[in-house]
Amino acid sequence: MKSTKITFANGRGHQLSARLEVPVNQLPHSFALFAHCFTCSSSLAAVRNISRELNMQGYAVLRFDFTGLGNSGGDFVDTNFTTNISDLIAAAEWLTENHQPPSLLVGHSLGGAAVLCAAGQLPSVKAVATIGAPFAPDHVSAHFAESIEEIESAGAATVDIGGRPFKIAKQFLDDLEQHRVEEHIKDLDAAILIMHSPQDRTVSIDEAAKLYHAAHHPKSFVSLDGADHLLTDGEDAHYAGQVIAGWSSRYIKVAKNDPLRSQQAVAVRLGSSGFTTEVMVRQHHLTADEPESIGGNDFGPSPYELLSAGLGACTAMTMQMYARRKKWPLEEVEVHIDHRKDYVQDMEAAEERPAKIDLFERFIVMKGPLEEAQVTRLLEIADRCPVHRTLHETVEVSTQLKEA
Repeated sequence: MKSTKITFANGRGHQLSARLEVPVNQLPHSFALFAHCFTCSSSLAAVRNISRELNMQGYAVLRFDFTGLGNSGGDFVDTNFTTNISDLIAAAEWLTENHQPPSLLVGHSLGGAAVLCAAGQLPSVKAVATIGAPFAPDHVSAHFAESIEEIESAGAATVDIGGRPFKIAKQFLDDLEQHRVEEHIKDLDAAILIMHSPQDRTVSIDEAAKLYHAAHHPKSFVSLDGADHLLTDGEDAHYAGQVIAGWSSRYIKVAKNDPLRSQQAVAVRLGSSGFTTEVMVRQHHLTADEPESIGGNDFGPSPYELLSAGLGACTAMTMQMYARRKKWPLEEVEVHIDHRKDYVQDMEAAEERPAKIDLFERFIVMKGPLEEAQVTRLLEIADRCPVHRTLHETVEVSTQLKEA
């Protein structure tokens, strides 16, 4: 997943650090804004994994660090829940000025409460998704309950949160108590998705029940059963991202016929590690990968499996098109393909003469009351599918360097 580092100013003059990630074809259909959890940063693995899944479904995602956290400027001790909301508004304004207004807000933990409060100020937002969010922002004070008395009396105290020291000021506590999420969501003109794990030990799932009760329809709840609060298991974060992408498509309409600004209908992107590859074919999204046995993550079919799938799909389409034209009763076609290489024979053959070194074994099942002559003819037609013919022709691949 490619990300571009950017900075933008918040309303208090601090420079906030962010990453903008766009789909591989560089043509997002919508923009999403991600708010991270309390004292976290936008580089958290869960944030990156969820953003990747949204990218795969055509969203551009802006994930940023709140003031005083990650690589953003300002001092954390001077921040509070109100400043978090204003940071979100500043991020949305940057998207609006440089790209387009956000349609989707995603918030994790306290960031989830923040996006619910900010959404009402952003008329472009059609959908809001929260993950492990508290109903009351002051729920976060449970992280440093033993230090609240010191904060109240001394005005501030350094507390340990997740093994890191943070200075919390009394104004932070006072600000948390002033905010009531239900006041922001009762008239919210956007769909709401609440995701929470029953095993969340940081924010009880009871908070999700309160949020769901306070929200108006359209609203949805999805259990992240077995996940921890930070979604440290990559599978949990990927699942959350897939659910958000699928759910939001109900409310954020995608124009299916927008032409690409480039002539290339297929775009592929692979980063510097692993083999998991993002693929976009027009407005369609998929993942290619390699099996775990050769170092891949097995998140998708391999390149040769995709090639075999192309051959199979083309075979079935060609046969059915012919049968329909002839008005033959071909009810269904199944094509099963195995691909293999025999490297020893390949090398021996290559020394003597040019030879095809790939074997695609194709097995075809035809369903319907077909006559024997019709079956024979359809098998002949299978060999005439365009992809089959391409594989038998001399193929040239022209490669050119393109500016990023």
